Amino acid sequence: MFIDQVTIYCKGGDGGDGCLSFRREANVPRGGPDGGDGGRGGMVVVRTDQNISSLANIVGQKHWKAGRGQHGEGAERTGAYGKDVDILVPLGTIVRDADREHVLKDLSQDGDSVVVARGGRGGRGNKSFATSTNRAPREFAKGESGQERNVSLELKLIADVGLIGKPNAGKSTLLSRLSRANPEVGNYPFTTKYPNLGLVRVGYDHQFVVADIPGLIEGAHAGVGLGHEFLKHVERTKVLVHLIEPEPADQSDPIENYHKISKELRLHDASLLDRPEIIVVTKCEMPDAVAVAELLNEELHKSIRQISAVTGKGLPELIGEILQVLQRLEESDG
Repeated sequence: MFIDQVTIYCKGGDGGDGCLSFRREANVPRGGPDGGDGGRGGMVVVRTDQNISSLANIVGQKHWKAGRGQHGEGAERTGAYGKDVDILVPLGTIVRDADREHVLKDLSQDGDSVVVARGGRGGRGNKSFATSTNRAPREFAKGESGQERNVSLELKLIADVGLIGKPNAGKSTLLSRLSRANPEVGNYPFTTKYPNLGLVRVGYDHQFVVADIPGLIEGAHAGVGLGHEFLKHVERTKVLVHLIEPEPADQSDPIENYHKISKELRLHDASLLDRPEIIVVTKCEMPDAVAVAELLNEELHKSIRQISAVTGKGLPELIGEILQVLQRLEESDG
């Protein structure tokens, strides 16, 4: 099950109470106060784990509470700290305060973390209240309550390459041929209902991550279908591979389909059109594939690739071009 958004309640542990105690030892006159401080409550921490791919492990638990601090004890013993609670999430998770709607942290690197609910401070024991004029204080402080917060977690997949296009354009089939991912593949629209990730290895030195973005339709930017659910995963990709089916089952115009998807990207986030784009006509074994590629070339004045995920034609050349684009981006960033 792929889950990319969930809201949870988090509470830091309460601090332990300070201790009210006096020394009572044989042969020790005027014992005096010796109550220790309470321990700090535990924290609720959200941290990334590169072995997790969605928020499905969290959706079943809506309440997360850290351990409370132990009370202070006599002989100036401080109470133990409460146990922290770690919430493990995938890379690319945005952590927000659900009530105030501000971002606490964008967890984009392995090992990134953010404290979402701090533990309460432990209360002071009576030893800390002793002064030169108050040598036998009977005062102590209660521990503070832990922080409470509703937290929204939103996953935006981090991938080098995003496969985009109309439903049934061949994205899942291509992903399964390029990597070891096993997405659902069928000859009907909307086979893919959530994004899939695949790792493509090229020789011993190169690799890149590909995201199969479920088929977009007209009006996706406004939430038609599952528009927002899909489009947000395009935002973190470095390169877009736009797949165009030469003979759509719905009898639509392949050229018009390309422009419709480009429009949806622009309306969702205009900066997406500035990303490097590789335009690919899929299913090149079909009779109209060559004509569609030529029409796209004439209209867009761009190089158009033709591939067949079934026969493997054009796949090595496509992988090579993706690697070249990624290397150029890396050099320009460096």
